[in-house]
Amino acid sequence: MPVHFARLRIAGFKSFAEPTSVEILPGLTGIVGPNGCGKSNVIEALRWAMGESSARSLRGGEMEDVIFAGTVGRAARNLAEVTISLDEAAGLAPPPYHELHELEISRRIERGAGSAYRINGKEARARDVQTLFADLASGARASAMVSQGKVGALVSARPEERRALLEEAAGITGLHARRHEAELKLRAAEQNLARAEDLRGQLEARLGDLKKQARQANRYRNLSGAIRDAELEWLAVQRAIAEAARLKARTAYDATHQDVARLTIETTATAAQAAGTEADLPALRSIEADARTRLERARIEGEQLEQAESRARAALADAKRRLADLLRDHAHAEKQQADTEAALARLDDEQTRLTSEAEAAPAQLAALQQAADDALRNMQSAEQAANQATEAAARLDAETQATRKSLAEAEQRARRLAARLAEITAEHNRLRATQTPQATFDAAQAAQTEAEAAIQLAAADVIATEAARIEAEKTLAAARLAASTADAARARCKAESDALQAVIAGAQGKTQNRDFAPVLDQITVEPGFEAAFGAALREEASASLDQAAPRHWRNLGDLAAPPLPFPAIKLADKVSAPASLSRTLAHIFVLPDDTTDDAAATLQAGLAAGQCLVSKTGAIWRWDGYSARAGAPSAVAVTLTQRNRLAQLRGELEQAAAAADQAAMARRDAEQAEKSARAAEEAARGARRQAETRIERARLAFASLQAEASRAAAKLAAIEPELGRVVAEHHEADSALHAASAAAAGLPDIAAARAALDLARSTLADARTSEQRARTAHEAARQRDEARQKRLGFLARERADWVERGADFASRTTDLAARRREAEADAARLAAAPDDAALSRRAALDVLQQAETSHRHHANALNNAVAQAEAAAKSARAAENALASARENLVRQEAAVTAADFAWGSVAERILERFGVDAALPTITDPAPDAEERAKKKWDRLTRERDEMGPVNLRAEMESEEAEKSIAAIEHERGEITSAIAKLRGSIGHLNREGRERLSAVFTEVDRHFQSLFARMFGGGKAHLALVGSDDPLEAGLEIYAQPPGKKLATLSLLSGGEQALTALSLIFAVFRCNPAPISVLDEVDAPLDDANVERFCTLLEEMVRETGTRFLVVTHHHLTMARMDRLYGVTMQERGISRILSVDFNTAADMIDPPRMAAE
Repeated sequence: MPVHFARLRIAGFKSFAEPTSVEILPGLTGIVGPNGCGKSNVIEALRWAMGESSARSLRGGEMEDVIFAGTVGRAARNLAEVTISLDEAAGLAPPPYHELHELEISRRIERGAGSAYRINGKEARARDVQTLFADLASGARASAMVSQGKVGALVSARPEERRALLEEAAGITGLHARRHEAELKLRAAEQNLARAEDLRGQLEARLGDLKKQARQANRYRNLSGAIRDAELEWLAVQRAIAEAARLKARTAYDATHQDVARLTIETTATAAQAAGTEADLPALRSIEADARTRLERARIEGEQLEQAESRARAALADAKRRLADLLRDHAHAEKQQADTEAALARLDDEQTRLTSEAEAAPAQLAALQQAADDALRNMQSAEQAANQATEAAARLDAETQATRKSLAEAEQRARRLAARLAEITAEHNRLRATQTPQATFDAAQAAQTEAEAAIQLAAADVIATEAARIEAEKTLAAARLAASTADAARARCKAESDALQAVIAGAQGKTQNRDFAPVLDQITVEPGFEAAFGAALREEASASLDQAAPRHWRNLGDLAAPPLPFPAIKLADKVSAPASLSRTLAHIFVLPDDTTDDAAATLQAGLAAGQCLVSKTGAIWRWDGYSARAGAPSAVAVTLTQRNRLAQLRGELEQAAAAADQAAMARRDAEQAEKSARAAEEAARGARRQAETRIERARLAFASLQAEASRAAAKLAAIEPELGRVVAEHHEADSALHAASAAAAGLPDIAAARAALDLARSTLADARTSEQRARTAHEAARQRDEARQKRLGFLARERADWVERGADFASRTTDLAARRREAEADAARLAAAPDDAALSRRAALDVLQQAETSHRHHANALNNAVAQAEAAAKSARAAENALASARENLVRQEAAVTAADFAWGSVAERILERFGVDAALPTITDPAPDAEERAKKKWDRLTRERDEMGPVNLRAEMESEEAEKSIAAIEHERGEITSAIAKLRGSIGHLNREGRERLSAVFTEVDRHFQSLFARMFGGGKAHLALVGSDDPLEAGLEIYAQPPGKKLATLSLLSGGEQALTALSLIFAVFRCNPAPISVLDEVDAPLDDANVERFCTLLEEMVRETGTRFLVVTHHHLTMARMDRLYGVTMQERGISRILSVDFNTAADMIDPPRMAAE
């Protein structure tokens, strides 16, 4: 049975603050109410629950806006929930709900927490819910949800956007989602494959580097060993050199110490002699100082007299220089005074001339101004005449140009329309000639029918072979599992057996190495009694039967054991042992498993001499009172247990080997059967692919013929009105051409107007030239007058400056004459001073010579005494220096000894630090001079070679092995990814083929229903659909061609508003007929229709209900639509901001009416 939408429950969604249920019953359900009361909120709740993800399409800014926001009297809600109930929904929902007949799909949103989907109370993915409704040709944006403006959007949509209607009719809306998901997985897999390739390339490149690094690491290790040997040799040479240097330093230190003692005595004697000569020096220095003082005083007096002479001569020269300067300045002042008088005379002459010219300037300016005014009036008259002539010529020229342009446009239009008429006539004839014959259609349809039958047979073969292949795969999987299990069991038994055999063989090998074999090698114990035997006989079991052994068993024969007063098992019955052990085994008893330690202790008291009790767990109670609880099994028990287990494993191994061989044979048979089934399936799939290719070609050929025929018919129907229009426009263009030619012939001659214009322009040019000349002359005269007035003012200021300058020059001349006289008097006064100063200086020079002679005599005496003292001091200092040098040398020798000791200690410490106490240094007794240098060079060379290698990866070998393992793992993953990509591509190709098949198959059916519904909606007329834009049905667009009664065939966009609405509704209902949706919402789609079209619309809805069983929810304001509904839901808003729903069932209401009373009324 088809799926049914049973009810819609709304709680907290938009204006529905209280929980409200809307029963979605069969037939037509109307939703009515005033504007703004919440009718569209019911529809939006349904769309939101179906998976609408855009808040804007729900008239909100964000998704939380769908929650009830509160009113003045009610608080806002924190959550909203909408639930849709579905009946007869078995097989629709994803697992685990696919077997349920009733589904409740709810969507719940909470502020700040987002929304969640639930199916029967359990959370589900949004994609699963959206795919569920898409498979029902429903959903938030399905064509069955015709909201406000959806009809207009369908009219204005591009052909590619209208293809969604065909996809819903074909039931491939969910197919698109699956294909998109597969494409996403394919892209992800391809990206993973690319990343794996990149990673593999990187690892391979790194593997090459690692191998090089491994070779470098080996060389690095070899060099490190050579460096260690070279360093040992170098340190040995250093130690030998340090020991020789230490011996040499101690010898030099002893010799230097003796030199210091000798030099100390010599220094004391020379110091006493220097002190005696130094005592005579103070008296001689005092006499020499007095003579030097008298000499300095005479020298200073001479210098002062020399300076006085120089000052006198400088003062005389300065007086003579000042006198010369004053004479020169006086002559210059007299010359400036003469220049001032000449300048004043020149300024007076120029002022007189300019004053006379200024008096005649006003009359000359007036005459020039009059001439300029006359020339301006003449120019204005000429300009007015030229403007009038220009306007006349321009007016006449414009009329001529307009007439000629009209004539040219008429000729061009006539030529264009003639060419268009010829072109459209040829196209009309060509379209009539290229119409496809009916025989071609019949042949293409027959080929398509034949191909469909072939693909059905091929599909059946694929299903059968696929089932056989699946069964073979199941059998193979079971066989592989059984073989794997058997192999694992055999391997497990083999491994355990080998391990036990190795352990037992090792133990036997140890005993065989002894001189005497233990008796334990000849004992066999039943399974379960090993611990009991090991507890009873521990060290005794390792004794030998050989009488020569230090510990051995002797056969003393059987000894009857007294019976026990309680039930117990004799250990001898469970053990196979040599006769030598029969006596001791006869006195050992095994207690039952349920015997407790307390009970065993009680039984212990009744044992006879030599008897003991043991348990299977390894506890023991002897007759002499000794007891031991069960603990870790003894070595004897372990050995016996291992032997028993080995015997058991050998039997199990034989059984496991037989089972593994049998399972391997079954697996090989299953593999061969699976291979044959797979080959048969591949052959069947190849046959189906060939059949699919044939049917695809046949369908494409038939669809191409249909599309070509439709396009040709549409083009022919569209070109006929165009042909009539072009013929009428051509006649009209011929009439316009004749009228334009007549107007051009009646135009006046423009040459006279142009000649008058040229004459006026020439007169105007002459007048402008005359006016320009007069204006220029007047302006030049005015500028000259202004310059003259400025010059007169300047002359007055300049004359005043020269008068002032003349007064200054006269005053300066008088002053310079007075200063000249003073300078002459000073020069006469200073003329005799230099000679007087020279006489005084010569007398002082004689005194200075006498003082120098006396000082020289006393200085020589002092110098001789100082020389003797210095010689003695020098000898003392030489001795002290020699002593100091000797002491310093002693210190140096002591430091050398210390340094030699330190160097030897450093070398020893370095040897200890680098190589430890047991360093194996080579023995070097007498190293060559260059031995250390050669050893160091060798060490440096090896170290440099190692350093030049740069950083070395010592883990390169390990990393190389890891890289090889990673490459192997990536190769394995690459194979898996490649296999997954091949499967995904196959799935996408299968989805595309299935989509094309469904879309091509449904197009013809939708077109047929559309033609029928269009004729019923319009009461006549014709219409059809066409796939345009691409030969691929999945990429082509859907174009609508309609011809209402009495009109021409045209596309949808050329129809009127009401015609567009009816045509769009016809297409929507045509889709319903092909793939009926369980529910359809029509939100005020009857608004653009008149009453007659509303009646047709309602009649069509009733027929759709009967034919498809679709349940319609119709939001309307039209009274005729309300009257045709089976029931009405009234949405009211009694409380402001709160919507409520009231329902009226018209069928129930009709039954409640009283027919007799109605008849009486």
